[in-house]
Order: sequence, then structure tokens, then C-alpha cells
Amino acid sequence: MKKNIVILLFLFVSVSAVFAQTKAGGVVLDKMNQPIPFANVVFKNSSEGIVANEDGLFYLESPKTYTALMISSVGFSEKEIVLPKAVNYNMRIQLNEAESLNEVVVFTGKTSKKNNPALDILRKIWEKKRQNGLYMFNQYQMEKYEKIEFDMNSIDSAFMKNKLFKGMEFIFNQMDTSKVTGKTYLPIFVNEALSDVYGDLKLKKIKEKLKASKTSGFNGNQQILNFVKDLYSDYNIYNNYLTFFDKSFTSPLSKTGIDVYNYILKDSTYIDNKWCYNIIFYPRRKNELTFKGDFWVNDSTFAIKKINMAVTKSANINWVKDIYLEQEFEVVSDSVFLLTKDYLMSDFALNKKEKSKGIYGKRTTYFRDHKFNNVKPIAFYKEEVNYKDPEVYNKSDEYWEENRFENLNKDELGVYKMLDTLQTVKKFKQIYSSVQVLASGFVQFGNFDYGPIFSTFGYNEVEGARLRAGGRTYFGTNDTWRIQGYTAYGFKDDKFKYGFSGKWMVDKKNRFILSGGNRRDIEQIGASLTATYDILGRSGASSSVFSSGNNGKLTNINLSNIAVEMEPVKNLTFQTGFSYRTLESASPTFSLDYYTDRVNGVVKSDVKQSEVSFQIEYTPKRRTIGYAVEREIVDSPYSRFFVNYSHGFKGLLDSDFQYDKLQLYFKQPIIIGPLGRSNIIMELGKTFGTVPLGLMSVIPGNQTFFSIENTFSNLNYYEFISDQYATVQWNHNFGGRIFSRIPFMRKLNWREIISVKGVYGSISDDNRAINASGLSYNAPEKGYWEYSAGVGNIFKLFRVDFSWRGNYLNTPDTNRFTVKASFGFNF
Repeated sequence: MKKNIVILLFLFVSVSAVFAQTKAGGVVLDKMNQPIPFANVVFKNSSEGIVANEDGLFYLESPKTYTALMISSVGFSEKEIVLPKAVNYNMRIQLNEAESLNEVVVFTGKTSKKNNPALDILRKIWEKKRQNGLYMFNQYQMEKYEKIEFDMNSIDSAFMKNKLFKGMEFIFNQMDTSKVTGKTYLPIFVNEALSDVYGDLKLKKIKEKLKASKTSGFNGNQQILNFVKDLYSDYNIYNNYLTFFDKSFTSPLSKTGIDVYNYILKDSTYIDNKWCYNIIFYPRRKNELTFKGDFWVNDSTFAIKKINMAVTKSANINWVKDIYLEQEFEVVSDSVFLLTKDYLMSDFALNKKEKSKGIYGKRTTYFRDHKFNNVKPIAFYKEEVNYKDPEVYNKSDEYWEENRFENLNKDELGVYKMLDTLQTVKKFKQIYSSVQVLASGFVQFGNFDYGPIFSTFGYNEVEGARLRAGGRTYFGTNDTWRIQGYTAYGFKDDKFKYGFSGKWMVDKKNRFILSGGNRRDIEQIGASLTATYDILGRSGASSSVFSSGNNGKLTNINLSNIAVEMEPVKNLTFQTGFSYRTLESASPTFSLDYYTDRVNGVVKSDVKQSEVSFQIEYTPKRRTIGYAVEREIVDSPYSRFFVNYSHGFKGLLDSDFQYDKLQLYFKQPIIIGPLGRSNIIMELGKTFGTVPLGLMSVIPGNQTFFSIENTFSNLNYYEFISDQYATVQWNHNFGGRIFSRIPFMRKLNWREIISVKGVYGSISDDNRAINASGLSYNAPEKGYWEYSAGVGNIFKLFRVDFSWRGNYLNTPDTNRFTVKASFGFNF
């Protein structure tokens, strides 16, 4: 019996040692019980620690056993706190102001820029940053393992008892605790991926070849996975600015870091036989896009050995409560520091309150088996246009056990089983379908999608109230063909409208696509300058519920189109098509009339036109989702260059006019570090030949109450017309940079936007001569321009733009000043 007890005790101690863990969380206060922001909290005699947030709150954990914490902050005496047990929550730790026998030194939070040893080390990092790691080699390759996970967090007993989860209670058996925040969470999506990464610094090329991918938790997971990867774009901590959620955060290693961060040299010790310094950093001001945390840096190479940093809660970013980053570097060949682990976590929530529930997005990446200076031909780095290997997604469990960088523990294996089971639960499917409807705008019935539901209702002066119903085929995210259509009815004109189209991807590799369709509807011509013949496309100007002035200048359009498209090179698309359209005024107060015989006064009111077009579109760095005939574009800034040449035939299918038209469009986004993002947009166009009003280039006005890109807010429809034009616009979003410096506006997190737009255009004498519409042809021959200033992120959703007309102020019914609004879910 005693022997059995000894064995049992031995087993208990052994198991306890294996699962030994220390957790601590609480708040750091001063003697007035006010929070001390950015205090440094570490386990005693270790390099494991964290920097508290601006409210003094902290949480840290370790798989090791520790019995004490060391807490310090600038201007306060260091304090040791004994941990009475393995798990210690809701701790209240009070620090005293620092004292010395000779003097009392009290800091107000900002550290000195003079005689600061931390800044001397920082300058050495700047000098060496292009001489460390992969920068030391011309070519490199390595193996990469990545795990992405979505988790519901802040789960409590009341949440688990919610009727929403009735029948799904088993999911709560897989709850865990975050090592960063100490909050309970429940995994709802997991993806693992193995790939080989190749790079050539001379060619400035990188290629990643996916070898295996495994996902559990949501069908149609391709969109979710790409959404996460877009949010967590690759970054280099040595860069001056790090981009997350389309925003530029100042790196703590930035050359401009001295102006936005406080730096403190805290400690030094050996790490993996390398002497390293420990530097703590935290922001000088609130509401800026900055981090808090610490890093360890080697004393000779000045390469980073380890860095931990978190975005401050006051940062001007929406729907994200926490962002935490952690990187670890290993030493190779005594002096080469290579990134081996990259951990990134975000806490998505409706607000930034401590107890608010949200979703964790986590990405853990490991690198190994580095090889260098193995030259690959330039053709090797050519990106695949539309390649998908199904074998990548069908690897066995044995393959993953053998090849993943770290084995999954019992709890992680249980998550896979739970998520697979969850997808068989009827109630979960219903919840997931509801979320899909809000995200896509379509309601799915088997292999048919009804929608988009957001286009169901509209209004204009010709149709009055307008109802629309439509749908599309949908078999999955990789459909090679799609048929879609709609019908609409106007209660005022008592007419039905319709449109239908079909697309078929004949060749997947080069995205060789055949398309065609027909639309009979009412349209606002001139809603955009650059012409496209999307059969089902419709401008908001034709059916906005609210608009200013007269919006009755609408046209009955009957458009048929066939086209061929291909993408031989990634993001370089060629298209050619043939279209036939008839145009006729839809309103008795608006005319498209033109003279066919001016001498005898012969007038025609409709236009019949056959046209062939050739288009080239180049969108470098554009990212897309899926491999289907229709892909979703990831919302990230990318350049766009578009050129279209069209030739109109006379006599073909009773066509009325012969002409040639050339149009060019260019858009360039520019991220200017902490100053925000600019967009420069230019459009050029010229029509060679004689054409009537229906085929002219109408300078796009905007009579809605909403902001519409590439339109002029102070122009009415058909106010300016041209047959050759040049437009340019510049808009810049400061992202709250200015308002954050104004104390009483700082907490609003508003964002400043400015814009300037201009257009020059003219009309030939021949085109003026055939005008019989009664509409006066006005071209912006003096150059029209307008400017605006706006405030965005109002209540996180709304934006208001105030626009002023720069010239042509005496034109009848001129809008010298307008106010436009828009809304959206922006980070």
C-alpha cells in the first residue's frame, strides 16, 4: 500500500512538473491609486516579461514555474512581488516614487533625448540594419510553417448559457486562455500551411510555393483565410513603418522613433551565449499609431535577438482592441541572426473596453532549413496566374505529423475534431449562413444565390420607386462558369427591365474567359469617364434614393456584348469585345436628338451603334481571392493602369456612326508613413470622328448626397461635355494625424481628408454642329476645378466631405458648395 502511495505521489509530482505553469495579471498603480502606464513586469530571474498598457493593466504567463514578479517604471522604485500560487489574477501592485540619498529624480513620462544610452544603441541598430539576417546574402531559401487561427474571446458563464448555443454546448470543452491577455477563448477556425520560400535580393524577387494546407472550421474558408492573410501582411521590424490594417505604424526601430517613443536601457545579459541589451519603449503621445514593448539586441552586430510589442489602445484604429507582435531570432555561424518565429495576434471587437467580447485573429509562423546563394533563373520567380494543386489540400494526418514544425498538443487536436463536428450542427449552419448574407449580399438556396439584396430598392424621376430582384449560379469559390441575371420594375413608368450574362473560364491557367449578355434598362450616361461594358453594371446615379436637383436626364439603353479575356501574366489582363447598343431618351424633358441632315433639318432621336473594343489592364500588387471565373479583390492599395481603344462601325447592323476612341486611366496610391495615404488619379480621353450627345464623353457630376469616387461633387449631370478631356485628382487621408495633436479632439479619433480635382475638355465644331438635343454644349475649356475637406471616422462609421467649386461660378444652377456623406466599416 505504501509503495502504491509513493508511486502515485511520484506520478503526481511528475505530471505537475510537466504541466507547471505560472500566470499573473492585474494593474500597476501609484500611491494615489492612479494607473501607471507602460510599467515593465517580468518574472524574477528571467527574460520573460511584458509592458503594461496605458491603463496599467498587464497579464503574462509562462510554462515554467516562477515565485515572484519584478515591477518597474520610469520615476518609480523597482518592486518585487511574491506569487503565492501558480495562478494570480486581479493583482493590485502599488509603486513608490524613486528616491536617492543625493537627489530625488521624478520623470513625467518622457525620457531625455540627451545622454540616453538606449538611443546610442538605437543609432547602432540603424547603421547595421541592412547588414543583418537575410540581407547578408544575395539569394536565400527556407521552409515555412504557418498556423492561422480565429477564436471567440472573453467567454464567461453567461455567454455559454446563451440560447444561441443550445445544441452546441460541446464546443466549450475546447476553451483555453490567451498567453497575452489572460482571456478565455474558443477556436472557431484553424489553418495550417507548409511552403518553401525563395528570395533573390539582387532581382528583388520572392516566391512562395505552397506544399500543404489544412483547414477546419467554416466551409468556403478560402475567403476567410485570404482575409486574415491580408490583415496580417508581411512586415520587417527594421523598416521605419509597419503596415497593418492599411495603416502605417511607426516601428520602434525607425529613424523617426526618437520623436514618437521613449526609450529606456533596462538590462543586459547573455542570451544563447550572446551578450544582449534590453530596451523598453513606449509612446510619447496618445492616439498615434505606435507600439509599446521591449527588445533584446546584440552588443556587437546590433541585430535584434527578440522583440515583443503591442499597439496601444489609444491608437486611432477601429474594431481592433489589441495587436501583439513577437519575433525571435536564432544565431547562425556566430554572427547571422535569422528570424525563426513570428507571432502576431489581434483582438477584433466593437469597442476597446476591457471586458468587451471579440474575435482573436492569430498567426504563428516558423522558419527553418535556411540555404543561401543558390541562384535561380529569373523565370523561376514568375508568379502563377491561376494555379491550384488539389493535392496540396488533401495531405494525410500522417503527412502533417511528420512535417509540421511542432506537434499539436492534445487540446489543439481536440479543436480540429470539435470544428469538424460543429459544421454538422444545423443551428451553426444557420448562424453561418446569416453572416454570409451580410458579408456577400446574397442569400443562398442550394446552388443559386439570390441578390444582391442591397440593390432591391431605388428611385429616380423617370421610374419613380424601383424594385429589383436578381440572382446567380454558385457552386463554390472556384466555379469555372457563372450565369446571373435580374429583373426590375418602375412604378412610375410602369415598365419592366432586365439583364442577364454568362461567363465561362475555358482555360484556368491563363484565365481565358468567354462572356456575353444583354441588358435593357434605364441608365445615367456619364456617371464615369472610363468606359466599360459590364452588362449588369449600374451606376448609383441611376437609382439613388436621395438626390439633389433634377436627375431626369436618363437614357433607355439596350446593350448586347460578347467578349474574350485572358491574363497571361499575373495582374496583366487583355480583353477584346464586340457590343451593339441602342440609346434613346427615357424622359420627355431630356433629349438625345441629333441632325442627320442639318440643311434640311432632319433629326433623329435614337442611336444605334456597333463597336469593337480592345482593353489592357495592369494592376501590380493586386491580390485576389479564389480561382473562380469571378474573383474577389482583396482591399489593399495597389496601382491600376487601364487603356481602352474602341472603334465604332457605320452601317454594321444598321449602326449610325464611325469613330475611334482612346481612353487611359491611372491610379497610384502612396503611403506616406505616419502622414497617411494619398491617391493620385488621372484620366485621359479623345474621340476621333463625329458623334452625337449619346456617344460623347460626359464629365461625371454627382447629384446624390453621397461621395462617389471619380466624380465631381459640385457638378450636375451633363453640365460639362467633351470629346477630348484630361482629369486629375489628388486626395489625402491624414488618418487623424492632425486631430491627435489637439487635446480636446484627441479622443474623438476623427480623421482628416483633403482633395483637389480638375478637368480640362473641349468639343470639336463638327460635334457641336450635329447637336439637336436642346442641351447647350459646355466644355471645361478654361479648366474646371474643385476642392474639398472632410472629416472621417465619425462614430467609426461616417464621413462628411465639404466641397467648394473653384471656378465657373456664374453658371446657372451652380453648386458653389456641397456637402456629401458616406459610411463604411474601415479600420
